[in-house]
Amino acid sequence: MFKKVLVANRGEIATRVIRACKELGIATVAIYSEADATSLYVKKADESYLVGPGPIEGYLNIHRIVDLALKVGVDAIHPGYGFLSEKPSFAELCEKKGITFIGPTSQAIADMGDKVMAREMMKKAGVSVVPGTEGSLKGVEEAVVFARDIGYPVMIKASGGGGGRGLRVARDEKELIKNLEIAQSESRAAFGISDVFLEKYIEKPHHIEFQILADKHGNAIHLGERDCSIQRRHQKLIEISPSLILDAELRERMGIAAVKAAKAAHYVNAGTVEFLVDDKRNFYFLEMNTRIQVEHTITEEVTGIDLVKKQIEIAAGRPLGIGQDKVQARGFAMECRICAEDPKNNFRPNGGRVTAYYSPGGIGVRIDGAIYKDYVIPGFYDSMVAKLVVRGRDWDEVVSRMRRSLDEFVIRGVKTTIPFLRKIMNDPDFIKGNFDTGYIDRKPELLDYAEYEDPIDKVAAISAAIAAYHGF
Repeated sequence: MFKKVLVANRGEIATRVIRACKELGIATVAIYSEADATSLYVKKADESYLVGPGPIEGYLNIHRIVDLALKVGVDAIHPGYGFLSEKPSFAELCEKKGITFIGPTSQAIADMGDKVMAREMMKKAGVSVVPGTEGSLKGVEEAVVFARDIGYPVMIKASGGGGGRGLRVARDEKELIKNLEIAQSESRAAFGISDVFLEKYIEKPHHIEFQILADKHGNAIHLGERDCSIQRRHQKLIEISPSLILDAELRERMGIAAVKAAKAAHYVNAGTVEFLVDDKRNFYFLEMNTRIQVEHTITEEVTGIDLVKKQIEIAAGRPLGIGQDKVQARGFAMECRICAEDPKNNFRPNGGRVTAYYSPGGIGVRIDGAIYKDYVIPGFYDSMVAKLVVRGRDWDEVVSRMRRSLDEFVIRGVKTTIPFLRKIMNDPDFIKGNFDTGYIDRKPELLDYAEYEDPIDKVAAISAAIAAYHGF
């Protein structure tokens, strides 16, 4: 087992990795920018080092991070998610310098990161894919001809990316020509290449992903699915495990396909195979994420398997130690992403000082968070500040527990998605399981919630008015 691990990330995922390392008896090294100097993960690590310059560059400088790792005697580096986690050059540099990258090989990251190559690999392996172009588009004319052949709507997707960036839907030729240029521009800005391809757009699908684990000894299993259909602009808001739309037969077929996908990519470590499921229960390979997912928590809650510890153990060469027949999911789990955003203002990020923080508790409640009272949320990073995870014996219990937990969750000083999420938990369609990836777009009424009025702020305002009236 490793003696010391550097966490090449920040925020709640850095804290999550540090906790797993501590349980395995591994010393931890954190890196931070000046903007993150007071972050929780910096306080929890055994060693912490400032990287820079600026709030972003230090987290993206692969040579500086690896040089630091060598200097402080690190055995391995965990990339978390985001930043460098799916950068093949980072994994490759670790490999060259004799540092273990806690994740897949650089080749697997590169293969699955190229969405066109990944599609072709899955087709050869017999995994169903959404009908699309046989490679990156060469121009507008090719896009127009292909769209006419398969019919609208179509989806323009960045060849080198994910997370909703460089992704546009076109419902007619005029929209295709317009959105093609936009998608290419977004792709170039986000991933450094403007290559895009076309896929048939599946109307009202469910976004279902399967968690896989594969070791260096040829063993590969899946840990069931997560339904990530509650999204806005292709960004996940709520995740659920297991999915309400899968029966045992479909779950088994999709699980087999996920493992087949992992083996086709010669994949090692934790990964996620994402599918779209249409209204006729057909499923199609979407992409493979070659890292730990934000929503790994709910799989941990229903299976009892610590995914981050498994990542570390696999990277250290240990076998999985568990077969597919031993994986058992119990009950339901749900994760709500708590973001410092203003939902009523197009989900605009809303950083600032946290003036009050009270987290929920009780049976079946878990918080993976990054903030505390008086913490100043920087405006340079992703707006997610906590993950609220609950588990229950059945769907009704997990919904009611999440509703109660959101009612208890208090974050003041900044606007958050908490009241918006509360609204969803009380929506009849959500409670009945009537949702797909278009759920948020079809329900503008979800934004019709009362703003919280802090009693302390109200008292202060009244006091100030009285003082002004009396000329104090």
